[in-house]
Amino acid sequence: MKVTIVGAGNVGATCADVISYRGIASEVVLVDIKEGFAEGKAMDIMQCATTTVFNTQLSGTTGDYSKTAGSDVVVITSGIPRKPGMTREELIGINAGIVKSVADNVLTHSPNAIIVVVSNPMDTMTYLTLKATGLPKNRVIGMGGALDSSRFKYFLSKALDKPANDVQGMVIGGHGDTTMIPLTRLASYNGAPISNFLSQEVLDKVAADTMVGGATLTGLLGTSAWYAPGASVAYLVDSILNNQKRMIPCSVLLEGEYGQQDICMGVPCIIGKNGIEQIVDVALNEVEKAAFAKSADAVRAMNADLKSVL
Repeated sequence: MKVTIVGAGNVGATCADVISYRGIASEVVLVDIKEGFAEGKAMDIMQCATTTVFNTQLSGTTGDYSKTAGSDVVVITSGIPRKPGMTREELIGINAGIVKSVADNVLTHSPNAIIVVVSNPMDTMTYLTLKATGLPKNRVIGMGGALDSSRFKYFLSKALDKPANDVQGMVIGGHGDTTMIPLTRLASYNGAPISNFLSQEVLDKVAADTMVGGATLTGLLGTSAWYAPGASVAYLVDSILNNQKRMIPCSVLLEGEYGQQDICMGVPCIIGKNGIEQIVDVALNEVEKAAFAKSADAVRAMNADLKSVL
């Protein structure tokens, strides 16, 4: 199985690293526009093969998309990262042109690939990729919910003072600081409702911390985070390549689901060898429905800025 990752920056390189040492794919190709950058990252990771014991073949290229031919999954991380004080929404003008060009190039050499979009603003870039390529909706997946949900479970585990792997929870809606919706009502600790252990006040704080989780890290690091985003991409790619059929919140084209039309937003999906294999209908209460509709309005407003690109 072959994976191409376009963008060899922190997120792309971390994703390649995780895919390699976990043996998720047999071949990974890193692509970047900066001369020698992808080649260097690939060489550095490959020199870990004997110490972390993996057999994945990893290579890098400076813009030569012919080397990506026959990819089963293509991950698009390219674009500029967020700077302190910058919202994901502000990235749209710059990153839209980059993502469209990348999608065209990779499909020329891998026409059957499933595309995973990471570039921000992610929901809008997913919508752009879908409309610009004409691919069926199952083959264009926005990776945001997996990351947001992992942050949600982290903050829940900290509040509980229990292992994060014993906590279940998901985040739906837009992948933005004001548009994501941590579903505290449905979160659980080893099958028991999280509300049995945490007060509503604490849950509200967990939700608030989750929503600004990316911005918090940007403020601390001076740039976007990369370990959790890269690992979240690898987690999603693993479910595709190995047909694991995990339920992962992903940005997908909605055609009536959750009361929305012609928009890509985060909802729980079954992810397998065909990409999006099912959109899971979770019964939301009235408050959650209202929050989802408000989130959709914000995402749709950003999509309106794509007219000059599509």
